[in-house]
Amino acid sequence: MKKDISTLKEEAKKNRKKILEMVYKANAGHPGGSLSVIDILTAIYTNEVDFTAKERSRVILSKGHATPALYAVLNQLGFISESEFDTFRKADSRLQGHPDKNKIPEIDANTGLLGQGFCIGIGMALGKKLKKDGNRVYVILGDGELHEGQVWEALMSAPHYKLDNLVAILDYNRLSSKDDVNKVMNLEPLRDKIKAFNWELMEINGHSMEEITEVLGKAKEIVEKPVFIIADTVKGKGVSFMENNPKWHSGGLKEEEYITGIKDIDTGGNNNG
Repeated sequence: MKKDISTLKEEAKKNRKKILEMVYKANAGHPGGSLSVIDILTAIYTNEVDFTAKERSRVILSKGHATPALYAVLNQLGFISESEFDTFRKADSRLQGHPDKNKIPEIDANTGLLGQGFCIGIGMALGKKLKKDGNRVYVILGDGELHEGQVWEALMSAPHYKLDNLVAILDYNRLSSKDDVNKVMNLEPLRDKIKAFNWELMEINGHSMEEITEVLGKAKEIVEKPVFIIADTVKGKGVSFMENNPKWHSGGLKEEEYITGIKDIDTGGNNNG
């Protein structure tokens, strides 16, 4: 049964705290991009994936470094215990710095080498079409990931095969590990490029749960074309000193930073802009 908007917002708020907890305990991780994508992941996993079904929709976190967000949602769904957060990024832990489906079967692809998750998703979507499996494949991309050449090969191939069961979502927070994404390598005019590759383009505020749930519904109405969603997001969303700060692409948290971050999330309501 799908959850309503207010419940999804509350789950996303809890998941933001879990992200900070993992990064604080490990003194390592990627908090900025995890906080920018958590609303999207919470909505997709909660309302679009039925883990009890024999065949189900698949989710690929192609920006694989954002595992704190992924593990927070899998904890919400009961597949990871909160006690495991203590093991994040430790040797032999299930909670590695990048997703490992061999350790956690609910993860659909090992990712981390940017661009490869997108290509895996196209293969999965094509396989589902051939098997006449009506479920979808959701691929979450980082904007810095679009600097990879194989992403553009993937953008070319999915429309060729009319993969209308494929939904690519770009976490467009506009910051890579060191600088503005478009200063490193300009992606613009991004919308024109996506349309030119014959994708159905949609745009949302990636922190509005209303817009996220609405666009996921609209994506199901498109036929014979894959859907590309540009989600405008804020790196470090919900934590005052992290927002729009490339420093927090990766790194650990000091105790006072962790405490401040939790307070920011608590006082920021649902963090949906």
